[in-house]
Amino acid sequence: MLAARGDLSVLERPALAIVGARNASAAGVRLARLWAEGLAAGGLTIVSGLARGIDAAAHRGALEAGTTVAVVAGGIDVVYPPENAALTEEIAAGGLILAEAPPGTEPQARHFPRRNRIIAGLAAATLVVEAAPRSGSLITARMAAEFGRDVLAVPGSPLDPRAQGCNQLIREGATLVQRVDEILEALSAFAADTGDALGQRFQLAESPAPNVSPWAPEEARAKVLALLSPAPVQIDELVRQTGLPAADVASVLLDLELEGAMERHAGGRVALGT
Repeated sequence: MLAARGDLSVLERPALAIVGARNASAAGVRLARLWAEGLAAGGLTIVSGLARGIDAAAHRGALEAGTTVAVVAGGIDVVYPPENAALTEEIAAGGLILAEAPPGTEPQARHFPRRNRIIAGLAAATLVVEAAPRSGSLITARMAAEFGRDVLAVPGSPLDPRAQGCNQLIREGATLVQRVDEILEALSAFAADTGDALGQRFQLAESPAPNVSPWAPEEARAKVLALLSPAPVQIDELVRQTGLPAADVASVLLDLELEGAMERHAGGRVALGT
């Protein structure tokens, strides 16, 4: 039995799990936040475990542009880790928190693998950003594979222990991803191939507005760049003036930010990098 706090309707949307290391690198945290924001803007619900590092970054990014589900290891009324107290309240207000443990339960090591199976089960695919070879993130990924879901992984340097788990997953058959559109492509393939209810829900959710854009990536980039200046502008205004799908604009902005050509400002505004 699951306890819930927040908006249960977010479970009706197609979902992607994003998990990774608690002691994540600055680059990994930034990537998780930016990708979660771009994917949430494209209509996906981001699922994670409300842990330090990659999980928290994914939740924060998703809340910037959409919604998120946090599956916690302890009771629904227990905040863990303590530094995520404010984030927990934001998720309860703009997304959903789920817990299997009874209220009042303090999370212990044995609770986390049980939590991980719920994360894997809620999502069409699991994306691992950074992970050590023996970590909870790999448990989540392997459970996702056992459930017949797709597993995606971000490659990294073999010299970084936090990349070894992802590189190991890729060797074992996980899909290597380096861009948001590659993640959307993998999810679309999952929806087309699977016959289970989750895959059908993804297909139904995507059918009114397919991910295939009539604009080539170069054209979309040019249209967005033409409207950007050193003065911050609302992302919604870029969508309106370009006439591009919101997911296309989010993808272009993500690429520009990773290149250092764009900066984000408060209130969902963006501007050319200085």
